[in-house]
Amino acid sequence: MILDPHKLGTVLVQSELLTQDKLQAAQDAAQDRGVPLEHVLIEDEYISDSNLGQIMADQYGVPFVSLAKKSIEDATLRIVPELVARRQSAIAFARDAHGIKVALHEPDNEEFIQHLSRKTGEVVIPYFATERDISAAFRLYRKDITEEFGDIIKKSIQETERVAGDARDIPVIRIVDTVLQYAYENKASDIHIEPHERKIAVRFRIDGILHDVVMLPKQIHGSLVTRIKIQSNLRTDEHRAAQDGRLEFTAEGSKVDVRVSIVPVADGEKVVLRILSEKSRQYSLPDLGLEGEDFKKVQRGFHKPYGMIVVTGPTGSGKTTTLYAILKILNTRQVNISTIEDPVEYDMEGVNQIQANPKTNLTFANGLRSILRQDPDIIMVGEIRDEDTAGIAINAAMTGHLVLTTLHANDAPTTLPRLIDMKIEPFMIASTVNAVIAQRLVRRIHQGCMESYEPSAEDRAGIVAAIGNDRAKKFGIDRPGVRLYRGAGCKLCSNTGYEGRVGIFEVLEMSEAVRRLVMQRSNSDDVRAAAIANGMQTMLEDGIQKALRGVTSIEEILRATRE
Repeated sequence: MILDPHKLGTVLVQSELLTQDKLQAAQDAAQDRGVPLEHVLIEDEYISDSNLGQIMADQYGVPFVSLAKKSIEDATLRIVPELVARRQSAIAFARDAHGIKVALHEPDNEEFIQHLSRKTGEVVIPYFATERDISAAFRLYRKDITEEFGDIIKKSIQETERVAGDARDIPVIRIVDTVLQYAYENKASDIHIEPHERKIAVRFRIDGILHDVVMLPKQIHGSLVTRIKIQSNLRTDEHRAAQDGRLEFTAEGSKVDVRVSIVPVADGEKVVLRILSEKSRQYSLPDLGLEGEDFKKVQRGFHKPYGMIVVTGPTGSGKTTTLYAILKILNTRQVNISTIEDPVEYDMEGVNQIQANPKTNLTFANGLRSILRQDPDIIMVGEIRDEDTAGIAINAAMTGHLVLTTLHANDAPTTLPRLIDMKIEPFMIASTVNAVIAQRLVRRIHQGCMESYEPSAEDRAGIVAAIGNDRAKKFGIDRPGVRLYRGAGCKLCSNTGYEGRVGIFEVLEMSEAVRRLVMQRSNSDDVRAAAIANGMQTMLEDGIQKALRGVTSIEEILRATRE
């Protein structure tokens, strides 16, 4: 029996995890959407998954387990067959002398518990796990992708020999579907399908790193690319020019958008598929790693009714995700929000989103001009790419609009001289920019296999050389006995020691000293010195703090910052 939502709400209020007003808002949203209260509590970030799980476990009177932090043996997992596991929302995660430990979304399901106990002849110990956690664990039932593709290819060769015409496309359809599903389940951001002389390499970018997944026979390359072109509404007879498109597929009951890029290379056509998962746009700023004083600075910036917030960093550093997280906070019925993006990566209800299209002359600059005639309060410009867009955006920020945008620059202080280089008058920059956020993404240590260690004297000396003596002394990394963290590697993280990514940030808040330097057209070194004197923490320092807390490893910080 699922826990009564009224009882759950009462417990959350009594535990001071929710106010009565927030509970009422969540209950209204659950009723409007026709979904359980716990879904809204998690999806709308009223409460964390683990906090809700612990509360519900206490109400059921059983222990709480986070499956994401467990390494589950295959033999233990398969005590409960996959079909039964999906039907009962149950995962067997451990087995010892006391019995079989089973995570259940409904741990009072006595019929299932007794049936499993009779079947195995062992005691079944029920634990509570959240529905989201159990759903994510179902992927453990899947074969290794190489094994699964091996089966598909073997069958496809047999089928191709027997059938003719359109029926021959069925194995290729299955291969494309399998690639998309595996990429989604493994939280890949991109899929690379690369033709070589004798093979096709399929690679996934997971947590920013490319991984070889499987090699496919070269003879299916043409059919594979044609299948993707058909799904993306691209020309199937064009093989010498680059083409861009979109496709979608279904995963976990919802549609997932994919951006498609096909370019001709020496051995055929290379395909890159960017997965635009809605899940990746549902994070809050603290989830992304923006916390403490940096979070407060950004809050002060976006709570002003006008001005500009600029997010900067290289391609793939999570700039757009940060903008969406800010928009999520600002998105209320009292304001009119418009965006110009290329592409629109996530549909936000209540936000007017425009897709840039150079073919119809709908550029960032022209789109921004149109938005200004739509009575906006808040404007998001996907990227400032040219002087025209920069000028219009700055003018919009000066005339009573809050403008959010991204720009390519190495760090926060460099952004201000970069705007001057784009022919923006220094006094306009000084009077409109509220804050600059610079960021990089680093891999999180997998919590299920995290271990602490004391670096050797040689390793400590290498770290000190990389971060500098002053920083090493500031954070105590130069001293013997300092503890750092790393992932040992396990099945759940594919033996990488990492799972997911987190941002490291530096936030430059406009101060009088920085404004004066901008007016004087000072260089980025002078701006950086003034910003640090005003309390700015650099990305490297933010990263070191996260490494000392076990969020990521010191190697990841050095890889991302390259200082």
